[in-house]
Amino acid sequence: MKSPIDFYFDFVSPYAYIASEWVEALAARHARTVRWHAVLLGATFAAAELKSPLAHPLKREHMLRDIQRSARFEGVPFAMPDQLLASSLLAARVFWWLEDSAGERAAAAWGRAGLRARFTRGVALDDPAALKTLAADSGLDADAAEAAWGDARWKVRLKRANDDAIAAGVFGTPFFVVDGEPFWGNDRKPQIEQWLAQGPF
Repeated sequence: MKSPIDFYFDFVSPYAYIASEWVEALAARHARTVRWHAVLLGATFAAAELKSPLAHPLKREHMLRDIQRSARFEGVPFAMPDQLLASSLLAARVFWWLEDSAGERAAAAWGRAGLRARFTRGVALDDPAALKTLAADSGLDADAAEAAWGDARWKVRLKRANDDAIAAGVFGTPFFVVDGEPFWGNDRKPQIEQWLAQGPF
């Protein structure tokens, strides 16, 4: 059986949102599955001694334009959140709670729901009330989700996920690993497609 595609994302990464809308279809075309990993960009940036592109005025202006152009190019709905920089800590803890208690598919579904909520409806995932509403709308027990994001167990689980990602060479999102080969960025889809179809190049 072919190994899954490892897909690392942060709920606040617009490029990860765009990639999340094509990665499952890409995998299916090549008889693969996708293993989702919620991580925190802040942790990966710190490990790589990087700053957010939004911290640099020139990069910020380009990025804000490029995000919207990239979404249009991929044909995915997109609405710029009021605050592009926000915390995804609570949503990521819920992801790992679901991963460990309900399985990979449940966690992936939450990942898609969170990314779509943030980048099509501007839902503030760092707002506990908004996050509880999203959990309920996603078919989860909202009180259990709230308990999970405040539970030390899932804080530790998320930290371990960040540490594992960094150990795997992840320094930003979206980040993909295919048969041990790392690919960074939403614009790596053609390379991943060829790798899946033809093998190493």
